[in-house]
Amino acid sequence: MMNFELTEEHIAVQQAARDFAQTELLPGVIDRDNNQEFPYEQIKKLGELGFLGMMVDPKYGGSGMDAISYVLAMEEISKVDASASVVMSVNNSLVCWGLETFGNEEQKQKYLIPLAKGEMHGAFCLSEPEAGSDATSQRTTAEDKGDHYLVMEPKTG
Repeated sequence: MMNFELTEEHIAVQQAARDFAQTELLPGVIDRDNNQEFPYEQIKKLGELGFLGMMVDPKYGGSGMDAISYVLAMEEISKVDASASVVMSVNNSLVCWGLETFGNEEQKQKYLIPLAKGEMHGAFCLSEPEAGSDATSQRTTAEDKGDHYLVMEPKTG
């Protein structure tokens, strides 16, 4: 029989994220959205609390939590501030995960540690003139040239 109850740690993470969302993100969220302002101060605090490297091994500056803790925190942050939740998600899922899983030790020391601590923010770009952000319609390719990649933009017309 499976136990679907949250652990005490899960509940504590969920509550910490909920408290942060209510006290730090909610005030001014509409103004930030309307003015298209990046939530710099709020993101800095998310990093200080360990929310930007939740599943990263502590030896690389992360919180070393499990995926359930991460999802619970994402849910609470997302309820209140979509901008902050996207930053948190990209930093954790796309950038930190990729570096920790596939990066070499030099890359982990140089990038993963400050990313996990929130001292640096991860990002990604996904856009083409003909496809916008529809990843399935993108046509840019990268050809492995041995010691480098040649990125080729799609032919138009």
